[in-house]
Amino acid sequence: MTQDAQPTASHFIGGAYVEDTAGAPIECIYPATGKVIATLYEATPDIIERALNSAREGQKIWAAMTGTERGRVLRRAALIIEDRNRELSELETLDTGKPMSETLYVDATSGREALEYFGGLAGALTGEHIQLGGGDFVYTVREPLGVCVGIGAWNYPTQIACWKGAPALACGNSMIFKPSETTPLCALKVAEILHEAGLPAGVYNVIQGRGAVGAALVTDPRVAKVSLTGSVPTGRKVYAAAAEGMKHVTMELGGKSPMIVFDDADVEDAVSGAILGNFYSSGQVCSNGTRVFVQKGIKEAFLKRLAERLKDVVMGDPLDEAVNFGPMVSSNQMNIVLGYINKGVDEGARLVAGGKMAQRDGYFIEPTVFADVTDDMTIAREEIFGPVMSVLDFETEDEVMARANATEFGLAAGVFTRDLTRAHRVVAGFEAGTCYINTYNLAPVEAPFGGSKASGVGRENSKEAINHYSEVKSVYVGMGPVEAPF
Repeated sequence: MTQDAQPTASHFIGGAYVEDTAGAPIECIYPATGKVIATLYEATPDIIERALNSAREGQKIWAAMTGTERGRVLRRAALIIEDRNRELSELETLDTGKPMSETLYVDATSGREALEYFGGLAGALTGEHIQLGGGDFVYTVREPLGVCVGIGAWNYPTQIACWKGAPALACGNSMIFKPSETTPLCALKVAEILHEAGLPAGVYNVIQGRGAVGAALVTDPRVAKVSLTGSVPTGRKVYAAAAEGMKHVTMELGGKSPMIVFDDADVEDAVSGAILGNFYSSGQVCSNGTRVFVQKGIKEAFLKRLAERLKDVVMGDPLDEAVNFGPMVSSNQMNIVLGYINKGVDEGARLVAGGKMAQRDGYFIEPTVFADVTDDMTIAREEIFGPVMSVLDFETEDEVMARANATEFGLAAGVFTRDLTRAHRVVAGFEAGTCYINTYNLAPVEAPFGGSKASGVGRENSKEAINHYSEVKSVYVGMGPVEAPF
């Protein structure tokens, strides 16, 4: 990677890189080696204040522009990202440890698509005219909320920075984005590119920090909206803090999503779906279908083909495009996942693949499959966020639907079957916000993404996101004399 492809300071405020080494250091570690590749500094109170003031001033300038003008900037940024896809993908790989075979095609690409999509929508955001009796009418105006705060997770830093930024900016808001302290680099490049594309200073700011920095942003009265991607426990805290100030919120949280494979399913497709829903990004995906319910008639064929496909796993340096399976993002996450694997063994699940650290540098864990898992086991109830698949048996549709929905989570769910009537019946019965039939874990920007129950509130992507980054003002126009009782 060329030197100019890397961020040059810890923060991006008011259209420029800003450094303040008085903040606590944040080490960025390459997960494939465990070595420190960059040191950044947590935002001090002064940095937080500068970001908030910059966002408030920049938002006024940005909101005064037409939607078409705003859209032009977002689409220009999308073209720059497309042109720099390789260097952004390399940065994502260094930040997260995900292999280049993924990041080249998913991460910056998904961010570009969000900017492109919402850039196209920006000029089409209009209100409506509502005709009333007697010649009176109401018209509505869609207005930006103001300063929005985005808090990112560590698994998709480039994508999340754009998924939150693109709809916020399309609506005329400004944003302060706080990346995860585990993956601090990529959002800085998103901010740099947006301003290179013509975004006014202060409209998209990035500041680094741990939970205290996020809390300072969430509770500040200048902030109108908070959008978090993270765990359910973090979501509960942030949601409560935002509610105290009556702020708008989007919460995209975790899950323990079911994937149901019926006897009549195409085995190859079902195994592919299970691989995508458990081992892509080394299992570090919030919507993963980690409870794989396989009907008894197909169970052995499913496990046999899965074992054969796992032979094609290639571990190694994620910067090598031949590698298709990377490390955990951190030593902490690796240890959490190993703890869950041990619980699975202790509670009586049958380990049929993986189950241990790979014998190499970095934070690698083998793709792990447990069979004969029961609903009450820890690995079937708690989100692991690593390459651990739980395969559960079932016999009837009614039985598996009750078990699939018996969870506090409701982010995603999937079904594999050749019976399309059953497929639609099953997804109608899922208590989940994002569902799949005969595929899994695809998230096009054109479709809403988000969960129900403890998995979150609000939706990202699609036209639905516009509703979460704007509010409607109603204007009643009286055309006749005003009557009053006295």
